[in-house]
Amino acid sequence: MILNPRIPNGPLQEKWQNFKYTAGLVNPSNRPKFKIAIVGTGLAGSSAAASLAELGFHVDIFTYHDSARRAHSVAAQGGVNASKNYQNDGDSVYRMFYDTLKGGDFRAREANVYRLAECSMALIDQAVAQGVPFNREYGGYLSNRSFGGVQVSRTFYARGQTGQQLLMGAYQTMMRQVRKGKIALYSRHEMLDLVVCDGRAAGVVVRDLISGALTTHEADVVIIASGGYGKVYYKSTFAVQSNATAIWRAHKKGALFAAPSWVQFHPTSLPQSNAYQSKLTLMSESLRNDGRIWVPKNKNDHRKPNEISENERDYYLERRYPAYGNLAPRDIASRAAKERIDEGHGVGPLKNAVYLDFAKAIAQQGKEQLVAKYGNLFDMYRHITGIDAYAEPMLIAPSSHFSMGGLWVDYHLMTTVPGLFAAGEANCADHGANRLGANSLLQACVDGYYILPSTVMDFLSAQGKARVPSQTLDLEKAQADQKIQDLMAIQGKTSAETFHRNLGEILYQACGLARNKQALEAALPKINALKKAFYEDLMVPGNRDTVNMELEKAGRVADFLELGALLVVDALDREESCGAHFRSEYQTADGEPVRNDEDWAFVSAWEYSSAGKPIRHEDVLTFENVQPNVRSYK
Repeated sequence: MILNPRIPNGPLQEKWQNFKYTAGLVNPSNRPKFKIAIVGTGLAGSSAAASLAELGFHVDIFTYHDSARRAHSVAAQGGVNASKNYQNDGDSVYRMFYDTLKGGDFRAREANVYRLAECSMALIDQAVAQGVPFNREYGGYLSNRSFGGVQVSRTFYARGQTGQQLLMGAYQTMMRQVRKGKIALYSRHEMLDLVVCDGRAAGVVVRDLISGALTTHEADVVIIASGGYGKVYYKSTFAVQSNATAIWRAHKKGALFAAPSWVQFHPTSLPQSNAYQSKLTLMSESLRNDGRIWVPKNKNDHRKPNEISENERDYYLERRYPAYGNLAPRDIASRAAKERIDEGHGVGPLKNAVYLDFAKAIAQQGKEQLVAKYGNLFDMYRHITGIDAYAEPMLIAPSSHFSMGGLWVDYHLMTTVPGLFAAGEANCADHGANRLGANSLLQACVDGYYILPSTVMDFLSAQGKARVPSQTLDLEKAQADQKIQDLMAIQGKTSAETFHRNLGEILYQACGLARNKQALEAALPKINALKKAFYEDLMVPGNRDTVNMELEKAGRVADFLELGALLVVDALDREESCGAHFRSEYQTADGEPVRNDEDWAFVSAWEYSSAGKPIRHEDVLTFENVQPNVRSYK
């Protein structure tokens, strides 16, 4: 089936304005009659809640954290993009649109990407008004730096804490509405299922993680803003509790899941140091503005980095991509690092890393300048590794990070289930097959502050309130309860953590930075066997009527096992290389990806099938303003 993205008519530059001019409205006196349920309190969820409550709607918002401020948006370090052109270096809305479309390897909709760039300018002004402490120049102007895949400086930042500071701005705006009684905040509550009635999203089933009690919450609109699914790989830059349950349960209720195999590997995380690590630490991409990436030219070189002379070093990104150098896009930088490591040039105790060196920047700018820009990142590195990165290079390596895939949404950010919207990293809207750095915080804020207030109101003006019979709510709650009972009843000997780690190993090997048909075909039966073992030998200690983190984890791992299989199916199905999806069968002689626009110029959106074989639908991409070309950063 060919999907309808509902893109407005008119020139690219006028589509968003045309939509807002004609969108349906709800009378202010009628807005309190509608209830909106939001899952997730990160930037997308908090900003949407604050904006919709400010308009007068009643909002229920759910987070499994003990505080809304613990949402994983705090972990984003480097910055947020906006085409303000403060540096007078040639930036514009159109240039940002083109950079983002090209960065995603021409696998995103033009209209969505242009809207993202267009709304970016208003976001910076709003964030400043909220008190977000962006770095400033001596004269008071906001500072900018550059990120991978661009040749201008459009990234606004608050040292290495940009996500945290933006989230605090959204959080305080949301809490103002909580205090006014327009938002009901449910902390330590996890969504277990989506309530669907007469084909429309009509609420959620949640579990109180303290008491274990299940409750249903009716809603006229449901917004899932629960973040991405990179933790499916187990070792990831994501927090340990990050999961895919909300989007996966919605998928099983009818929401198509788009491009699951488009997962980004960040090139500058700390390398794995032992087999028992459950998380990898992200070091901001902003460090690549001043750090130079290299490996020894000699294989298996055991010398310390400062003992290796300049002519014995391979600055491989500068060598292979001279136009962008160390600021090549993330997918390219990560694959290049993997290639060097696999060829025997890796460094560090496990020979699984490359160097990020700041010696030249310190010599040219002075240590004080780097402290001002990145001080907390260097402190974090020293606390974790015991190494002073001002004195010797950092050790970095690629690791699972951002998911460009997610629930399929149209231009309105609505899924294929009417009344169910998805925002931020939970959807597949804006990034194509690879996300440019500093566009993640931007998308989350734009979705919540600017897009959903218009599109949700347009939906409600046409559809009115949802009507949910009590027996429907009782049935949904009973089904969620049965799933918990089934997990508790297995009484095996293997922890959910072990199954998750094993799944991650399969995915890293077969569907990580590089994929091929043989490995992907071999991975599917392995995942199916692991899933079978999970339901035969899972151990969940304790009971369900109190705090039970092992029970929480078991439910999430059950979803990851199913998502992992779909991820492999999608990667096997797409016979081309594009962005983060690199099929080794489709590459040039010098190792660059080969895209196939004739056969694959669409986003794959998968329909869940209880029979086990997912059904592919196509979101066909048309390019009226930019013609896809070979994505070169050389």
